This record gives sequence, structure tokens and C-alpha cells, in this order.
Amino acid sequence: MATGGQNLRTLREQLGLTMRDVETASAKIAERHSNEEYAIPPSRLSDIETKAIVPSLFRFYSFSVIYRRDMRDLMRWYGVDLNNTAVDLEFISPPKSHFSQAVANLSNVQLPVRLDPSFDPRRTANFGRLVEQWGLVPLAYLAQFASCEFTYGYIGSEDWTMYPILPPGSFVQVDESKNKVADGGWRSEYERPIYFVETREGHICSWCTLTGDDIILQPHPLSPVRPRVLRYPQNAEVIGQVVGVAIKLGDWRPVSPLSAGLRGREAPN
Repeated sequence: MATGGQNLRTLREQLGLTMRDVETASAKIAERHSNEEYAIPPSRLSDIETKAIVPSLFRFYSFSVIYRRDMRDLMRWYGVDLNNTAVDLEFISPPKSHFSQAVANLSNVQLPVRLDPSFDPRRTANFGRLVEQWGLVPLAYLAQFASCEFTYGYIGSEDWTMYPILPPGSFVQVDESKNKVADGGWRSEYERPIYFVETREGHICSWCTLTGDDIILQPHPLSPVRPRVLRYPQNAEVIGQVVGVAIKLGDWRPVSPLSAGLRGREAPN
């Protein structure tokens, strides 16, 4: 695999530029910005191309201008891929709310570009199993959906179980390591864990309660869906806990009448 310096040399030669051309152009850039750090003498250019010397930030800029390449492409040759920013944001959570511009200018991220033909947008589904191919598309904040550490679910357009917390059409991130139903002690509905559950009829997101040999799939109080009681674990498998969600706000449509299959049987009092 070619090094960053080798790639820079190849690019220079493809453009028909000599080392002296690079020196002259970079000197003009340095003069315009009143900063000699932009200048690239032939001796330094030779070191960069042949001795694995990493260019300074200013020289990256000069290379970008002179070689007509996006600076992000040049930095990627040295192992710095700015398109990973969205994924790495998880490593720090500032305590104060803020307006984030960290991923405003990213060019590409990985997202599903081909789905299994059996995908039915009306039904809740395990999204990870439906993706046939990941590709690069410009939607930076969803880059984490390419992570193999989680599975991902899609809330069907006819699944109102956790409405309004998880409206139909939402994408959810599921931590499969958290597949044990937790007991109470929550101060609000937002603290209560939501689980992604696979049943014989399909998938569902809901609150869960274990009672004897049964599991109660509890919908949100504002949802028109009734609680369901299933044998556990024979008829219901807890895939994991919902730890992230991507939703679209606005454009709500009235809740349509639910089929008998969605209502299920009522939980005991």
C-alpha cells in the first residue's frame, strides 16, 4: 500500500508539476497569507515524498491548493479520516447543551444502500438483518449505523406500540448485551428501558415485565396498542435494549385503526 508521501509524488507527477513548480506556488501562497509555514522548499518536499515526513497543517493546505485535491483526501492518506468524526463523537459527552458543527462538512458516511427485497416498511424489523450492502452516502450523523457492535431496528409505519416516544418510521439502535429485562425503580418513562423483542409474529419495541413464565409487552400509555402477554422465552426473545433512536419530527398523521393482530390480548390486572 502506497504511503502518503508516495501518493503525493504520484499526484504531482500526474499533474506534470516539478518540485520547483511546487516551491514557487507555495511561496506565493505563503506571501498572500503572510506566513512562511505555507512554503514548501524542494528539500522538504523530497523528504515528504520519500522519508515518510508528515506535512504540517499549513503545508497540507498548500498541497490541497496546488494539487487541486480536497484537503480531507490528502489527510486520509496519512490515516486521518474526517468522515470518522461522527462515530468518534461517542467518546466524549460535554455536560452542557451546545450547537454541534463537528460533522457539518463531512463528505461521506456508511449507510445501507441495498435492502432485502422482503423488507416491509409497515412492519417493525431487525434492520441489521435486512441490509444487504453498506455504501457511502452524505448523511453524517447516521454513520454509527455501520457499527457492528449493535443491531438496528426499524419501527414499522403501522406499529404504534411506543408512540409517541418511538413514532412509526423511527430507526433504533439496540445494544444486544442488554438483553435481560430489568426491574423497576425508574423516575420517569424516559428512564424505563425499552426493549427490542422478536416474537413469532415479528418484531416489536416495548417496555417489558417478566411475571412467572410470561413476558408482558407493555406499550406507552398514549399508544392505542394494548399490552400483550407471551410465553417467555418460548414465544418472545429479547434481542436487546434500545439505546439510540433517529426520528423525523413533524408530519404526524392520525393514528389509523389497528388490526386485531396488533392489539394482541390484554394483560391481566
